[in-house]
Amino acid sequence: MSITEPLRHTVPNRVIPVLGVLALALVWLLDLGTIQPNRIVPGTGHGLLSALGWTGAGLVTGVLLATTVLSMVPVRRRYELLLGLIGLSLATMPLLLDVFAALHLPEGSPYARSSVGAGFWSLLFLLSLMLIETLGRLSARRWLQLMLLVFVGGSWLVFLRGEGLESLSLVREFNARPDKFQQALWTHLALALGAVAISAGLAFALALKMIRSPAWQRPLLGAVSFLQTIPSLAVFGLLIAPLSALSSALPFLQDLGIRGIGWAPALLALIAYSLLPMVRNTFVAITEVPESLADAARGMGMNEHQVFFQLKLPLALPVIIEGVRITTIQAIGLTAVAALIGAGGFGGFIFQGLGQAAMDLVLLGALPTIALALLADALLTMLAASLKPTPATA
Repeated sequence: MSITEPLRHTVPNRVIPVLGVLALALVWLLDLGTIQPNRIVPGTGHGLLSALGWTGAGLVTGVLLATTVLSMVPVRRRYELLLGLIGLSLATMPLLLDVFAALHLPEGSPYARSSVGAGFWSLLFLLSLMLIETLGRLSARRWLQLMLLVFVGGSWLVFLRGEGLESLSLVREFNARPDKFQQALWTHLALALGAVAISAGLAFALALKMIRSPAWQRPLLGAVSFLQTIPSLAVFGLLIAPLSALSSALPFLQDLGIRGIGWAPALLALIAYSLLPMVRNTFVAITEVPESLADAARGMGMNEHQVFFQLKLPLALPVIIEGVRITTIQAIGLTAVAALIGAGGFGGFIFQGLGQAAMDLVLLGALPTIALALLADALLTMLAASLKPTPATA
């Protein structure tokens, strides 16, 4: 046991109690869910007590109070206990919606549905923050974080695919268009990850050019910085005219799907937006490798090619991956906006829902986009951490 191990259990946590009290207040003040007679009508909101009854409301309140108290008292292994309590709470949260629908959904009303209220979203958000704080205090290993992510995500998928939540408006929106959802998923991933992969290759080449020719550093960084300052909608719009003219002049491009609207301008715009963090992180990561290490490698008989690929690049990889992480999250979000020019993806659901005043259709596009961004952030963060060199022990 390290010297700091006992202190970790005796020092009160100041973050989790604040989050717990805030969650307790919001879950009682805001509606946990809403019962709608049909898809368009807003419906009637139900608070925690009305939605779940005294038993359910008492259980939710008890869990939040237990989390708050446990984070303040000097109990041995309290963060391990908090991790289990918060993780289990997050995994079983869909049960609240199941109980709510069973208690309040009117029988004999085929168009009636239940919707998630602001209280539920607030509780989900604040419990997630508590989980992040607990994992940080534990300095949890990567495999534990991944297992917890799989457990919570898998639990939600099981509940959402079960019969208990068929009346949930979000589930009904999905069940009405499963093929379109799957197509949107693959289109979204292809655009975002394709743009990241292409920009990574270009960024690596540009960074090498700046390292070998320092005179190119200022103009190249200025160019990619300028691309980053242009609003995303403006970039999409500016590409429509030249690509339309190009496809008209070269008809074979139309057979490839390259037109003024669609995936082509979206991909080009995403690549342009992805270059700055990629180029900057790659250049900084490689140039900040201590020259003393390179000199030592040369003294051991390595040539410049070996010094770069066997020393500098491995040491620079964690910072390069950080640039990839930032770019991937940004690309996943911007791909939703690309639906405005017919690129597809989850943005199609978002803008269609806004046009129809169907907020659950908006969520059908927004929630998977957020989930993809969070998943990419978690995986790339773990990858960067695994690539960091560990100091040798005597």
